[in-house]
Amino acid sequence: MSGRKKSFGRSSARGFSIIELCIALTISLVMMGVAVPIVRQTTALFRLNGAVSSVTGAIRTTRYQALMKGYPYRLAITPSTRQYQLLNDPERDGTFANTGTAVPITSSAATISAATTLEFRPNGRVVATTGAMNLNLTYNGTTKTIAVSNYGNVTVTP
Repeated sequence: MSGRKKSFGRSSARGFSIIELCIALTISLVMMGVAVPIVRQTTALFRLNGAVSSVTGAIRTTRYQALMKGYPYRLAITPSTRQYQLLNDPERDGTFANTGTAVPITSSAATISAATTLEFRPNGRVVATTGAMNLNLTYNGTTKTIAVSNYGNVTVTP
């Protein structure tokens, strides 16, 4: 036989031993154990930020509508249904009517601190007719505060 070695006894099998598979499985489980809480926390933060963006967007849009159209608008935020409703008073007689239907804040379960109605006047002034100018949104133990100034500036604090 030219250059070829014969092997006797143990065959050289290819693959992984049971010990190698157990070590790989253990490493995978440890990595998943670390990753799952991080993913849950990140998901909760994204849901809270989505709810905050929804509310701040509604506040800014309502203010712009009042300025653009030249008559008062109201934004009514209802915690029990997690929705907001836009109302307007084109006749300027103090009678506000719904504009469209109620809009869900987000699909998440973020809780809103209190029922709040903000009235936006055409001169840019904002007043709270129900509740306060500050609104807290909470999800999974994390709270963010939305503060609206008398002239419609919106700030969010953690």
